[in-house]
Amino acid sequence: MTARSLRTGGSAGQAEDADELDVEEALALVRDDHDRTPGDHVPAPGGTSAGHGPRHSPGHGAPGPEQRPPTAHRPDAHHKATPWPEARATAARAARALTRTARRAPVSVRLEDALGLTLAAPLDALTDLPSFDTSAMDGWAVSGPGPWAVRDEGVLAGHAEPEPLADGEAARIATGARVPPDTTAILRSEHGHLDEKGRLHATREVAHGQDIRPRGQECRSGDQLLPPGALVTPAVLGLAAAAGYDTLTAIPRPRVEVLVLGDELLTEGTPRGGLIRDALGPMLPPWLRALGAEVTAVRRLGDSAEALHKAVTGSQADVIITTGGTAAGPVDHVHPTLERIGAELLVDGVKVRPGHPMLLARTKENQHLVGLPGNPLAAVSGLLTLAEPLLRTLAARPAPEPYTLPLRDEAHGHPYDTRLIPVVLRGDSAVPLHYNGPAMLRGIAAADALAVVPPGGARPGQEAELLDLPWASAGIGVCFT
Repeated sequence: MTARSLRTGGSAGQAEDADELDVEEALALVRDDHDRTPGDHVPAPGGTSAGHGPRHSPGHGAPGPEQRPPTAHRPDAHHKATPWPEARATAARAARALTRTARRAPVSVRLEDALGLTLAAPLDALTDLPSFDTSAMDGWAVSGPGPWAVRDEGVLAGHAEPEPLADGEAARIATGARVPPDTTAILRSEHGHLDEKGRLHATREVAHGQDIRPRGQECRSGDQLLPPGALVTPAVLGLAAAAGYDTLTAIPRPRVEVLVLGDELLTEGTPRGGLIRDALGPMLPPWLRALGAEVTAVRRLGDSAEALHKAVTGSQADVIITTGGTAAGPVDHVHPTLERIGAELLVDGVKVRPGHPMLLARTKENQHLVGLPGNPLAAVSGLLTLAEPLLRTLAARPAPEPYTLPLRDEAHGHPYDTRLIPVVLRGDSAVPLHYNGPAMLRGIAAADALAVVPPGGARPGQEAELLDLPWASAGIGVCFT
């Protein structure tokens, strides 16, 4: 089977991970050539390591010498790969440096556009809440001890302040209405009845101040309701509106442009004639929005080096995401393009499976590029390893609290690298899913999280760190806007 036939998105020659082998098979493969990829190709002597092998067309066999990559991408490149935790930390540091140098100024955003942003200024109350004494129930406003003579005119929400009540007087009142001056309490509808003369009697004891929300009960004008750095959730939008805000001062969403690479990709219909469907073009934009980004464009560039160069140099985005082309094959143009423009490689390969050919580069003072592998699950791995901490830090979102759960079943690991495996959460444990090869999306589509499996694997009952998926967590990530 050729490399191209395994791909579901991105450029076709990404020789990727030994994820579908057991540990013994993988160990045999890495004795002489670290991380050679079974199922994609077995390099001829002097060939390349997994993830940096040349892409070749179906039916053409192993690449000849003229197809071999430059020295920089020979097998020893894997030794330069960054450990997985360090790669994530590097991405976060890069974003902090960008935030300082680019001085990403806060913006004023209408409430309806602020969901998922981070507050750049304190949310201070612009008024007392409530701003007047308010009825907490439907019933009667009463003054003094009963029974009470009931006014003909009731009190409704949204109306001007009513006339004061005289001692022994009551008035019908709606929830949220202004309490008349000199009101002793609110008598709930179910706790009162009218006699034949129309006088109101209480069926239980009435306490002073009962069911009245006094002015300023929740806050006084000028009180800090939320500090800078708070995430704007639906509840925050409600609080801001109640406190008198029409706009919020927030950190802007990082702008992201997605560049989909690969001549073999179809945008509709079933795979045919050696062509395959692009899985990453539809998947990445909503996922990036869930991570707090504003996706400004999704562009399909095929396998053109010039098109990629033009797209990268012309992009005004804060972050460029590319799919595929991060290896060193004849049509893998990401590394040559970065070299051509003088970009600084911050991460060039990560010790993680799937997805180790991922990369992170600084393309301009105020711009970064995240190169994702083309295989779909490998791209997800790159997204969570490099793009997530980069975008989260740019958006000033708080880092999720790390947590672990015991694995219900054994999780096969890679001999040297961290492995990310889709899992479902069942009670107090995580259950590894099948269909977790680098080209597969079936497992991740059913998953609640990804388990971080250390080199060598994990036994049943062993605690594993979990990375929540945006739609499976209880946070703002469920809002894909």
